[in-house]
Amino acid sequence: MSTDQPPPGVPPENDPFQKYPPPPPPPPPGGGSPYDQPPGNPGGPLPPYGGGPYDGNYGSGGYGGGYGGDDPLAGMPPLAPLGKRFLARLVDLLIVAIPLAIIGIPFGTYDRITKTTDDFGDTITEVSSGKSVVFQLLSIVVYLAYDTYMTKKNGATVGKRLLGLRVAMLNDGTVPQTNAALMRAAVLLLPALICCPCLWWLITLVVIAVDKPYKQGLHDKAAKTVVVTAAP
Repeated sequence: MSTDQPPPGVPPENDPFQKYPPPPPPPPPGGGSPYDQPPGNPGGPLPPYGGGPYDGNYGSGGYGGGYGGDDPLAGMPPLAPLGKRFLARLVDLLIVAIPLAIIGIPFGTYDRITKTTDDFGDTITEVSSGKSVVFQLLSIVVYLAYDTYMTKKNGATVGKRLLGLRVAMLNDGTVPQTNAALMRAAVLLLPALICCPCLWWLITLVVIAVDKPYKQGLHDKAAKTVVVTAAP
């Protein structure tokens, strides 16, 4: 299970986690409802999660009592659902795999095993490995470059943006820098691209599903990141 937690205290002003406002004050004695309009917001829509007007004070209550408090999820946006994470990754794989599949044709990617007949009529099975190895290395570089660049750019690959998700550093919510983005991509993609992709994806999904409290995969733990629902 995850042991990393955000540091105590007030988060930075540019914290992209977009901490949610505190909940409304309790109703006055003798009446009132938690669904009533909060003070200072007559007739207007309720803020997200039923909170009152945001006063800029992250530590004023609600969701664990402030940033880095007893609740390790205090102030975070909702963690990304496992189903959306899977669909986002599937979209990203298709975005990269389809062009690579087309490029791989001249590399003989689909003709690794060929059968020929020698002068005596015997069948000879040959495995063409030279070009296919080059293509495999090219695929690894492309996958790593795509995931690293998109994650470093704004915390979201194309798949995550379509599903309304993004990657953030666990300790302060910022967009991962190059080292963290590359580490995350390498731990996630290299085992799957080199061998046993189905088994590795299954292990990753299971780890995310059972991890508490941050729903981190092994790649998230290595890079110290979380995947959250992006602010609209």
